Amino acid sequence: MAQTDRPLSPHLQVYRPQLTSVLSVFHRGTGVVLSIGVIFLTFWLVAAAWGPAAFNFVQAFYGSWFGYLVLLGFSFCLFYHLCNGVRHLFWDAGIGFDMETLYRSGWAVLIATAGLTLFAWFIGLAMGG
Repeated sequence: MAQTDRPLSPHLQVYRPQLTSVLSVFHRGTGVVLSIGVIFLTFWLVAAAWGPAAFNFVQAFYGSWFGYLVLLGFSFCLFYHLCNGVRHLFWDAGIGFDMETLYRSGWAVLIATAGLTLFAWFIGLAMGG
């Protein structure tokens, strides 16, 4: 058997990232972030039940620039996971597997994610959040 310089199995050094693979990895990553975000939500609910001092402490954190950044990231992940989940529902029905539709729906997910995130933050900040 001849020795070759190429790897025995395909991996990240062989393939260029494609939109579909990047979105797949991002979908898994946002799922992890959302799981961690539930801890922050629980922290907020427990603080509300604990009393005014604990609740004010948590509200001060979420109202800081870092808290806003965490909430922005969480909301972006939430909307991305939602939009891409809808895309997966179409796939479960056998719809949208041709390459043109895969790329078009991938870009639609990214655009919808950005739009929904901006819209939610606009409404939230406009209402005094």
